[in-house]
Amino acid sequence: MNVKERIIIIYSTFSNKEEAEKISNILLKEKLIACANIFPAHTAIYEWEGKICNEQEVAVIFKTVKSNINPVKDMIIDNHSYDCPSIISWDINSHNNEYTKWLESSLL
Repeated sequence: MNVKERIIIIYSTFSNKEEAEKISNILLKEKLIACANIFPAHTAIYEWEGKICNEQEVAVIFKTVKSNINPVKDMIIDNHSYDCPSIISWDINSHNNEYTKWLESSLL
């Protein structure tokens, strides 16, 4: 299986930009991701321990390959401030060849 068939996106949220950057930098240094896109603070409304919460969060999209999913999840969990961080992934079915080459070289 080549990298083009295995590219995935991992979505996670963080309490603030600093935490998102810290974990993104760890993942980059470990070559577990090729890129992290950090989005500005937004409102998250959810239920936690029987209460409705309305909080500011920062979302991050991590770009990597399927074989890195478990190490990425473990690294996020080990360094995250939340008791139950959101870590969601999906396969990418279409992308350009130049991007694939760049992503592959970034993970070596």
